[in-house]
Amino acid sequence: MTDVPGPAAAPGPVTAAFFDVDNTIIRGASAFHLAKALYRREFFGLRQLAVMAVHQARYLAVGERATQIARVRERALSIVAGHTVAEVVAVGEEVYDQVLELRIFPGTKRLLDEHLAAGHEVWLVSATPLEIGELLARRLGATGALGTVAEHDHGVYTGRLVGPMMHGRAKAEGVARLAQERGIDLAGSYAYGDSLNDVTMMQAVGNPCVINPDARLRRHAARIGWPVREFRGRRNRAARRGATTLSWAGAAWAAGMVLRSVRRSLRGRRA
Repeated sequence: MTDVPGPAAAPGPVTAAFFDVDNTIIRGASAFHLAKALYRREFFGLRQLAVMAVHQARYLAVGERATQIARVRERALSIVAGHTVAEVVAVGEEVYDQVLELRIFPGTKRLLDEHLAAGHEVWLVSATPLEIGELLARRLGATGALGTVAEHDHGVYTGRLVGPMMHGRAKAEGVARLAQERGIDLAGSYAYGDSLNDVTMMQAVGNPCVINPDARLRRHAARIGWPVREFRGRRNRAARRGATTLSWAGAAWAAGMVLRSVRRSLRGRRA
């Protein structure tokens, strides 16, 4: 079942809809756009930007990989260490207004709004830092977010995690804990994702649905009979291919900037 029912006639168990974020709600990797904004504010240097650009290009081309996510996590933690939560959230607000809002899939947003209109709770479940996940939830009108918790001391990030990254099996475990806390009926609830890393979360509910899947999840969904919803359309799929090309071009640009910087440094030492 994938159609969203109308409002319940009488109160009962809580129904919820759980949405992955990247490539499910927002085209591409939201963390990459946050990283670009942090780079402009000199949180880190060109070398790290080049590496992140390559990861973004790979993500657009082939989807998530667990090893890729782990590497991005380590770099992200090192970038924010020593900076305040308020700083990062302020940058996130700006990135949403300038970039992410324009990359939201209208079809997914309609689906999210239909769940809210039906009286369902709507939760974003993403590996993105919890503060950024909550920011996205507020802007989208969702109930809340489950995200990766980066440790902070008196409002300053330490560079360490609290618990596991909200990814893969951790998503299902987070959804199960939330269901227990809020009385959510998982058998009557919904979950949406775009990659194999969302499978355990989708298995936790009675109404899983694949959105904008990568090739591996599309094959998995076909094998087990999960419904697939494609909100990219021909134009958007072509745009994704174009975005991949642009991302590789961006990666090459960033790498070139790094090389030029290194060469200038070497020339200066020789002088």
